[in-house]
Amino acid sequence: MITVTRFDHSEFIVNADLIEFVESLPDTHITLVTGKKLLVRQTAQQVVDLVLEYRRQAGPILWRPTSSHTERREEALE
Repeated sequence: MITVTRFDHSEFIVNADLIEFVESLPDTHITLVTGKKLLVRQTAQQVVDLVLEYRRQAGPILWRPTSSHTERREEALE
């Protein structure tokens, strides 16, 4: 989750995993995968930096099978 600021200076939290893209038009627009658009005071680069920092803190969230997991799965399917 990242905290961003509206133009009225109120802050809100966005689920960084739902961000599809960020545009500078010249104001910064965040478009979510749902199609919802958010207008924020941060620059596009600041939003990217917030997302990167969030991901660093969250750590790896994707499970990647090792070869031993793949071998066990293949054995189970036989």
